[in-house]
Amino acid sequence: MDALFAALDGQTETVYDLQRRLTAIPALGPKNGGDGEKQKAEFLMEYVKSMGIGDVREFRAPDDSVTCGYRPSVAAVIPGKDTSRTLWVISHTDIVPPGDLALWKTDPYILERDGDTLIGRGVEDNQQGIVSSLIAARVLLDQGVTPEINFGMLFVADEETGSIKGLDYLVREHTDIFSPNDLFLVPDFGEPDSGMIEVAEKSMFWLKIIIEGRQCHASTPGQGINTLVAAADFILRIRELERIYDAEDPIYDPPRSTFQPTKKEANVENVNTIPGRDVFYVDSRVLPIYDLDDVLETIKEFGREVENVHGVTVSYERTMYEQAAPATPVDSEIVQRTLASVVKVYGSTPRLVGVGGGTVAAFLRRRGFNAVVWATLNHNAHQPNEWSSIKNTIGDAKVIVDMLLARE
Repeated sequence: MDALFAALDGQTETVYDLQRRLTAIPALGPKNGGDGEKQKAEFLMEYVKSMGIGDVREFRAPDDSVTCGYRPSVAAVIPGKDTSRTLWVISHTDIVPPGDLALWKTDPYILERDGDTLIGRGVEDNQQGIVSSLIAARVLLDQGVTPEINFGMLFVADEETGSIKGLDYLVREHTDIFSPNDLFLVPDFGEPDSGMIEVAEKSMFWLKIIIEGRQCHASTPGQGINTLVAAADFILRIRELERIYDAEDPIYDPPRSTFQPTKKEANVENVNTIPGRDVFYVDSRVLPIYDLDDVLETIKEFGREVENVHGVTVSYERTMYEQAAPATPVDSEIVQRTLASVVKVYGSTPRLVGVGGGTVAAFLRRRGFNAVVWATLNHNAHQPNEWSSIKNTIGDAKVIVDMLLARE
């Protein structure tokens, strides 16, 4: 292990070179204004083959909205002593757009290096995870070390826009690539001190609420039905949900369910018109003990009260509706392996946490696979001047290697 860790410490330039090459391939999904992940997937396939990995497979999710007609995910496997099971490290190849270029100090698609810091779109989310797994594979192969179980690297598409063409597609259409006793690590959530391992997620519920009344001139309000007033009443009622669904679980931060009115669509354009239609949205992150159907029915009861009080009509559209997947048991093998290896490499014991949702681990957990989400990250995802740390990339690779060499 000392030799492997020393070899990883010597991978600084490899980390830089991989990040440089990956950053230069903007893998934007069509919903984010791009043409998909094909070029980045092809680069990764060629790279892992050049390392001497023979088991490399591509999985193509059909998608007519990109030029090639599919969204590729790539699996590469190094055989272990026990070939019946695999530790999968799952990273995603797609990125989000850079946003306002005026906020960037450098070209987001040309990697900038400042000592330990690498700057560019995608370098943390999720290229750090990609590169950690690649350099872990490289040192195992270069040192001639066979892991205790297979080492599987899975580079998936479409994480940033729902994973329907990525991991969700794989667990629906290609479940046979996984074995019941496989282990799953998703390096796409974490803290700068490596101090959190995500084992559970809340349910996610986004609701669009449409209120319809009657538009009129503001000087004659009696001729209309003011939907803004009704919407304001409804929004204030949403706060009651936290009193009704008030259970707490300390594994989550915050430990309770949250219900927040968020987006408000524009209604009328001028001051002297009473609006006849208002639309707002509610973002709910609900503890798994509650059924989302019950939450929705409570909201609809509020809506019936608003209709009676204000004479409006209320309708609803569910824009996100995901009941939480089962949590990964804290005593499961993947949790214990991750804990032990993080302690060994970073010297501190991470907390086991739940998050507000959602990560791709949910697709695995719904299929009965135990998965954890962990990495050493600095919370730069989706921000201008996104950056990652070479040191953290190497440290996380050490954790992966240690997990692969741990005996049951």
